[in-house]
Amino acid sequence: MKNYQNYKRGYYMPPVQCTDWVNKEYIDKAPIWCSVDLRDGNQALIVPMSLDEKLEFFKELVRIGFKEIEIGFPAASETEYEFCRTLIEQDLIPDDVTIQVLTQARPHIIEKTFKAIEGAKNVIVHLYNSTSFAQRQQVFRKSKEEILKIAVDGAVLLNKMADEYGVPYRFEYSPESFTGTEVDYALEVCNAVIDVWKPTPDRKVIINLPATVEMSLPHVYASQIEYMSKNLHDRENIILSLHPHNDRGCGVADAELGILAGADRIEGTLFGNGERTGNVDVITLCMNMFTHGVDPEIDLSDIPSLTEMYERVTGMKVYERSPYTGKLVFAAFSGSHQDAIAKGMKFRKEQGDGMWTCPYLPLNPEDIGRKYDGDVIRINSQSGKGGIGFILQTKYGFDLPAKFREDLGYTVKDVSDKEHKELSPKEVLDIFQNTYVNIDGPVKMLENHFVQGDGISTEITILKNGVKKVYHGKGNGRLDAVSNAIKKHFDIQFKVVCYEEHSLQTGSNSQAVAYVGVETADGKVTWGAGIKDDIIDASVHALVSAVNRTGDLN
Repeated sequence: MKNYQNYKRGYYMPPVQCTDWVNKEYIDKAPIWCSVDLRDGNQALIVPMSLDEKLEFFKELVRIGFKEIEIGFPAASETEYEFCRTLIEQDLIPDDVTIQVLTQARPHIIEKTFKAIEGAKNVIVHLYNSTSFAQRQQVFRKSKEEILKIAVDGAVLLNKMADEYGVPYRFEYSPESFTGTEVDYALEVCNAVIDVWKPTPDRKVIINLPATVEMSLPHVYASQIEYMSKNLHDRENIILSLHPHNDRGCGVADAELGILAGADRIEGTLFGNGERTGNVDVITLCMNMFTHGVDPEIDLSDIPSLTEMYERVTGMKVYERSPYTGKLVFAAFSGSHQDAIAKGMKFRKEQGDGMWTCPYLPLNPEDIGRKYDGDVIRINSQSGKGGIGFILQTKYGFDLPAKFREDLGYTVKDVSDKEHKELSPKEVLDIFQNTYVNIDGPVKMLENHFVQGDGISTEITILKNGVKKVYHGKGNGRLDAVSNAIKKHFDIQFKVVCYEEHSLQTGSNSQAVAYVGVETADGKVTWGAGIKDDIIDASVHALVSAVNRTGDLN
């Protein structure tokens, strides 16, 4: 690849080694979550959300449990300002929810921001200015001292405005482009702001360290966060927050390692929406904790509905393989995967201790509103007997013998392969019923009667080629008697090698299903099934179905 020599690492390591985070195995409690969907996620859309769409999104964020929601940049446009005022004037903000508003460290923007939030009960005013080497050198053309002064002057003005409005709003500061800032200088700026705001236990200050542009491996970001966490002034009264972006595809890893390194709070979006490659995906972070047995404190029990709302109001699409939320993330097309899942589910039912350990599925899809028949086992030419049998059993109640499942598997795969498409559960059911169940050609069973004496005697009435005939047979059981009658009168040889039956539903009106495998003289096993109101009738029709399918009755 050309021009690689034109690039160099743009991040800065801490002045001392900071790797205590490495000794922590996993995240053991949820951080404070702050949704920035209505600011970062909204400004990243080709067509920003309308007022009604933003209101719907806000209500959904509240419903699933966010207690801090950044609603926008009210000084940036009239739409943003109107949204803020609508939430406040229509009393749409619950008492336990705090809205967050963003402002640059510029006097007229700060003043308009305070006007926008007037009357709100719980507000975080989020102040920021860019501190990175590249921004100082190329955009602002200012020294470190001048950039620090911008931050301090903004912090002083926030104090003044809060006093004027008589409301003790909470404050947040971000050294924007933190990842491209010398870490010791970022610490100097943050501590200068902290010294102006003088945090207390009752009014803590949020210091937010954004990966505005992701520039390093996640362990570097974690080391930067640990250094800041260890050296911030009044650390016990500081909420250390992260705002990871995803330029290198490591936003989730940055957030998780950053929490291990001391972060208390995460700013992110649903489904990772945001400028360029997006913000950190809060859903993925939550579900990663959930699969470790940790309560994420956000209700994601109905991800399909959440996805529908998100796609509708933003115009964005959730990628099919997006972790936990994509349409295909639980899908198993491979036969071996399907078989393992089916066996895992059977083990869970028979011997499970309640803990989720199913192969290939990191969580129970039903816990997030997904379905096994449509989301997990998907049938195409790559599928196997385990998955196909699983579909028939879980959705339709058919518990086929293992060898029957194998035979059906080849039949279904052949259809999928020839038609070059995935098959729905209903199409699989249709293949099963049309190919194996109550097959009445070339012979059709019309009646069967049994008499018990020396063994079992049977009288069967069969229709063949439009001609009705009565046949007799004898055996040590009903199925054996019918089998002997067919063999005797049609001059064919076979033996029943498998017979199983069960009810399809519970209750007095339940139908019965029987499965029969017959082995012909050449060693080939052919399968049939019968479904009737009576189990004896079902077993006879299963036998006739299997024999019809051998082709020996033509």
